Amino acid sequence: MTFETLSSEITYQGRAFTVRRDQVQAPDGQILKLDIVQHIGAVTILPVDEIGQVWFVRQYRHATGKNLLELPAGTLTPGELPEDCAAREIREETGMGARTMVKLGSFFLAPGYSTEYMHVFLASDLYPDPLPGDEDEFLSVEKIPLEHVRDLVGSGEILDSKTLSALYLWNLR
Repeated sequence: MTFETLSSEITYQGRAFTVRRDQVQAPDGQILKLDIVQHIGAVTILPVDEIGQVWFVRQYRHATGKNLLELPAGTLTPGELPEDCAAREIREETGMGARTMVKLGSFFLAPGYSTEYMHVFLASDLYPDPLPGDEDEFLSVEKIPLEHVRDLVGSGEILDSKTLSALYLWNLR
């Protein structure tokens, strides 16, 4: 299937993303107007300590009106490698560094309307190495034994897609 972009214009420029409106010709000749969220990309980190606890963060997400249990994550800065972003974000959000960081995979977060591409890392051999967190983030760290994580997924306690995807990729190992 061939789709041809006829025009593209920026309709919103924000701090974390840009929205553009594309006019696209579909294979059947129909002209579509598509709003696309342009995002630089992000990382999710699955930190597991030496006693088998997974380090989560609980964070208020205004779009949902809920405090969500999530894995630490963050947005790439321009030119930043995903592994460098993961090393920085785990320190900012949990106060821990990781001597071992293994890429588990990557995926598009919401390909129907966004370019955001998420890289997932397993972090282990953790040690204290805090960095100051982002000024607009208010989160708490929760360490959950590995044997309880599956129950949290099954009960609906974990609703965040990047966290669910990261746990799935980890389970495939």
